[in-house]
Amino acid sequence: VQLVESGGGTVRPGGFLRVSCRVSGFSLSTSGMAWFRQGPGKDRELVASIISGGGSTHYRDSVKGRFIISRDNAKSSMYLQMNDVKFEDTAVYYCNQLVPKLNWGQGTQVTVSS
Repeated sequence: VQLVESGGGTVRPGGFLRVSCRVSGFSLSTSGMAWFRQGPGKDRELVASIISGGGSTHYRDSVKGRFIISRDNAKSSMYLQMNDVKFEDTAVYYCNQLVPKLNWGQGTQVTVSS
């Protein structure tokens, strides 16, 4: 089982970025998945989730209306479209299964800077 995040970088406030998660060793289509992030000096927090089946999504309040979680089961990939980014979105972003958690990947750094 492997989780590989990519697509991070530096973006200006108000800009956009898409991060990706490629999974292997398990079926994305039958797993509830989520994006997490850990900012400087902060605990890791849940950002957005997408359940299996119908694909219902949920977001933490601070990213509602700005971030979009999606997945492509055929490509074993999950995405987080980040729009109108803010300084407080600066963090390392990780993907993982909701339950049970798998071994964490290396994450991808997103830095919001002017």
